[in-house]
Amino acid sequence: IGGALARRLATSDARLVLAARRSEPLEALAGELGAEAMTLDATSFEEVEQAVAGVVERHGRIDGLACCVGSIVLEPAHRTSAERLEEVLRLNLFSAFAAVRAAAQPMARGGGGSIVLMASAAARRGLANHEAIAAAKAGVIGLTLSAAATYAPRGVRVNAVAPGLVDTPMAAALTGNELARKASEKMHPLGRIGTPDDVARALEWLLDPAAGWVTGQVIGVDGGLATVAARG
Repeated sequence: IGGALARRLATSDARLVLAARRSEPLEALAGELGAEAMTLDATSFEEVEQAVAGVVERHGRIDGLACCVGSIVLEPAHRTSAERLEEVLRLNLFSAFAAVRAAAQPMARGGGGSIVLMASAAARRGLANHEAIAAAKAGVIGLTLSAAATYAPRGVRVNAVAPGLVDTPMAAALTGNELARKASEKMHPLGRIGTPDDVARALEWLLDPAAGWVTGQVIGVDGGLATVAARG
């Protein structure tokens, strides 16, 4: 999803700075798009803060930040260890908090900006065996609402997208199995799973000044999964 967003933004006049923990695909994407790249641990407050500070130092401002970190964990609470839960929370909630913590103040000093976080349909609808990821992404939704209230007076918008199942390498265990894929498609009222570009379009719009009167929103890009009953 992050890659799809970067490709869409590269067609605009945006100056892109890409960040990820795996350097090889990051460098390949940055080379393709002519963008800057930096490797970092998105769960580290210090590393994210240093990355944002570096962007401001080099470019004078930061106008938008999209935190596209996520994971898929399908297991019930009684099978989830404390270590596994902590990993899920760090990947999904700590990374989002680190993004807001690092970017909101520099954006405010520059006159405003947009922060977009990654929630999930699993945090908006009860789905079996999603306890850990639902808890983490529900935290992202709460963070989105509170941060939107905190920083709105200073022109910083904070929103989130909440995808359903998206056809990405992270979801390959589900999308690569024919029976699991068909079952997942049936769960989504629109009859298919999402593409990275489905979600990237929403992210792109929320980052754009054209969405300048939108803050504190969680936009479902989920084929209706969280809010619409699928027909049997």
